[in-house]
This record gives sequence, C-alpha cells and structure tokens, in this order.
Amino acid sequence: QVVRMALSHTPTSLHINQTQHCKLLPGLVSSQAQLCRSNLELMQTIIAAAREVKKTCQKTFADMRWNCSSIDIPSLVLFQTGTRESAFVYALSAAAISHTIAQACTSGDLRLCSCGPIPGEIPEPGYRWGGCADNLHYGLVMGSKFSDAPMKMKKAGSHANKLMHLHNSEVGRQALRDALVMKCKCHGVSGSCSIRTCWRGLQDLKDIAIDLKTKYLSATKVVHRPMGTRKQLVPKDIDIRPVRENELVYLQSSPDFCAKNDKLGSVGTQDRQCNKTSIGSDSCDMMCCGRGYNPYTEKLVERCHCKYHWCCYVTCKKCERIVERYVCK
Repeated sequence: QVVRMALSHTPTSLHINQTQHCKLLPGLVSSQAQLCRSNLELMQTIIAAAREVKKTCQKTFADMRWNCSSIDIPSLVLFQTGTRESAFVYALSAAAISHTIAQACTSGDLRLCSCGPIPGEIPEPGYRWGGCADNLHYGLVMGSKFSDAPMKMKKAGSHANKLMHLHNSEVGRQALRDALVMKCKCHGVSGSCSIRTCWRGLQDLKDIAIDLKTKYLSATKVVHRPMGTRKQLVPKDIDIRPVRENELVYLQSSPDFCAKNDKLGSVGTQDRQCNKTSIGSDSCDMMCCGRGYNPYTEKLVERCHCKYHWCCYVTCKKCERIVERYVCK
C-alpha cells in the first residue's frame, strides 16, 4: 500500500515512456518494476489510478474524523498496520487500479487491449449490443498482478497482515465487478429512442468508493488463528463462521483520530470544518471531539437572476451572500 500511495506523489511532469523511468518510481517491488519495464503505458495508467485513489478517498470521507489525510503522512504507518482505514484504502486502491486499466482499454490509451467482449445473451427487443464495453477482465487481471505483488513476497511483513490486505484488495475488485452496468445510447427519428445501442460499462469510481465506505463502516474485526492445517483469518467475536468474501476485515482497532499523532497516522481534527446543524459524523460535536468550535463568516459570490435569450445564450447577474461556517478548536 505504501507503494501505491507513494505513486500518487509522482510528479505530473514525469511521463513513463522509457524503461529507465521505472527506476524513478518510488518503492516498486521487483515484479512491479518488471511489469513497468515490459508495459510502460500500463504504468502510466496505474500512476493516474493512484492519484485518483487519494482524491476519491478524501472526498468520500470528507464528513468523518479520518478523512484520508493520513495518506500524506510520510511514514504511512496507518497502512502498515491492520486497521479498518487500511482495509478501506487497500480495497479502494485495488478497485481503482483495475477500473482505470479497464477504461484505458476502452479509450485506446493502452495498445495491448481493446473493448470488452459483447455479452452472449440476446438483448430485449429495441435494444442491441454495440459501443465499446469497458474491458473489466483485462483490468482485473493486470490490476491484481500489480496490486497483490507486494503481499506475495516473502518479506512482506506478518502473515496475518498479508492475508488481510489480499482479502480486502479482492473485496475492492468484487465491488468493481458489481459496478459493471448496462449503459445505452438512443437512436431514432427526432430523438424517439426507437432503438438503443448498449454496452457494459463501469460506474464512476466515486460510486464504488461509497459502496466500499458502507463496507468500511460494517467491517469485521478478525484474528489470525489455526484452522485445519494452516492459520487463517476468522471473525474475532463470531467464531462460528468464516470471513465472508464481500466484507472488509481488520486486525487492529483504530485511534479516535481526535488529536494529532503521527505514530498512529492521525492528523487530528483541529481546524476541520464542521456542520453545526448535523447530527451525523460531520457534526461539530462529533468532528471536534467535544473541544468546541469557532465560527467565521465567508462571502460567497454566485450566479443569480439568470435569463435565457432566444437564441441561444444565458445571461446572469452576480449575487453576494454571507455564510457562517464553523471550524474545530
């Protein structure tokens, strides 16, 4: 995971088009470096995915104390441990890498793959298969090859952590499989939509992240114990069942993220914006951990009194309004 997060800091000016560029990428394990040298275009796509993970993670958790900002802590200690947050980031990273590769096949950015296959089933009357499907199969194969490589090395930390990260990465890829939906385009006289051309396409990464956030909130704490001939992860409080394939798992409880503590991967919530009227996780009471909050005012300039003119443009005035905001002490 440190590797994937480190890639999000790769300078945007660096374009991977020569094999020696692979040496400039931080923290790749040998099989990842080999994949980079043999497929430079793919590596460029993976770097784009790493940046997308950081952005998507921070947007998805903007209303919570942990808002993915620990991704920027150099030690990335939170992701070297077996916390619930680590589980989410592994799952999102695995999904994002495969998602970005699948769509890069469709857009023509990767020359070694093309559109996904046309589905075998016959479409309903008025529908036909066409367009260019996202190549989910290629995305999953190449994505898992890159994502899982560090955990398959002998020196990849504790066996329990390896099992946890491999499991959560697979949960992320399963969420991606579930996000393959039918997308259609209308054809017909005067937009009558008498025939629809359809293909299989992936939902936006932000929708997959919301699904994974739900799994994060209901994640299962596990322990590493002998099951038959080898050690496996089993639910800590419910020994009677194995770990489910679609649930995120974690080994260690998380800090409360109220105070800054780099050792625990917490940046704290001081100066975070909170919602005075909310009763959820973004409320000033929850976000500020009972420390209180300071109000401040902000001037917003917005478009208003818009008019449509025939034909065809819109004119608007600018309106100012003062809004009150709150930040944690």
